[in-house]
Amino acid sequence: MPSFDIVSEFDKHELKNAVDQASKEVDTRFDFKGTDSSVTLTDEKIVMVSESNFQLQQIFSIVCAKLSRRGIDIACMELGDAKGSGKAMRQEITLKQGLDSAMAKKIVKLIKDKKLKVQAAIQGEQVRVTGKKRDDLQEVIQMLRDEKLEVPLQFENFRE
Repeated sequence: MPSFDIVSEFDKHELKNAVDQASKEVDTRFDFKGTDSSVTLTDEKIVMVSESNFQLQQIFSIVCAKLSRRGIDIACMELGDAKGSGKAMRQEITLKQGLDSAMAKKIVKLIKDKKLKVQAAIQGEQVRVTGKKRDDLQEVIQMLRDEKLEVPLQFENFRE
């Protein structure tokens, strides 16, 4: 019986490469000369440090561009508040990975409302969809791509 998994994740190696590229660009850009601006990666967070909110916004746009070029959907980012004063402002970007239970339930409900001949089951941080026909599974994939969900979805482990 054909099946596939719905997940929300990103490649950590590509994330590290994108942050390294953003850090190099911040170090070499003329408008950041003489400032203590930096971009670093810690576990599941990107930390941006600079002297002003405007510079933090500039660094954020650099990070977004580098991530999207590396194939990481920027919808998985959650921008925190800028903290600090005086000479150093700090802002964190939290990277969300995996489907939380509320989002998984929403996906299962969307699939059931479509009334296709498929079954959806929540398995940890992913949703497994099984059905008799491959066309039904492809219709589920297309329907989920058309929906505007707040997390990026990937469809993996497609089996016959």
